Amino acid sequence: MKKGMLLAALALAFLTGCGGQADAGGAEDADVALSSLYAGMEAACGWGEDYMTALEGDLLEGYYPGLSGLPAKQLVAMVPAMSSDVNEIVLFQGETEEDAESAAAIFQARIDSQIEGGAWYPETLAAWEKAAVLRQGTYAVLIASGACQTELEEQVSAALS
Repeated sequence: MKKGMLLAALALAFLTGCGGQADAGGAEDADVALSSLYAGMEAACGWGEDYMTALEGDLLEGYYPGLSGLPAKQLVAMVPAMSSDVNEIVLFQGETEEDAESAAAIFQARIDSQIEGGAWYPETLAAWEKAAVLRQGTYAVLIASGACQTELEEQVSAALS
């Protein structure tokens, strides 16, 4: 319980402080720490420590063909370890806006493939139909979450704006 409250407090502090103001010299905004953003998302949805697992290597390429070939400054790709719930979260920061655009296209292809037959059950199909790809600068994000979709979209939008 204390760990969950601490994560929620950290997420709130991160989100309220991540607006990234430029310094007096006019430097660009600081990068958003995607691992911290994900931790806040995890806390907001109440996902336990072992609920989600990272997609890496061949598994990442299986879910998101071509994503591992894009130059990424940061990448967090998470799916439920064992669950029929739809909760896929992919947070990507590319080297360029073109990289982010390419990642967004890969994310949209994943959504489309689930809607066109990958999601077998009515509940999972409904969740994929509500899934979203968000893009801001060099960031691209896929959120597919049956229970937390709107809340997570708002959280990511606030963090990246």
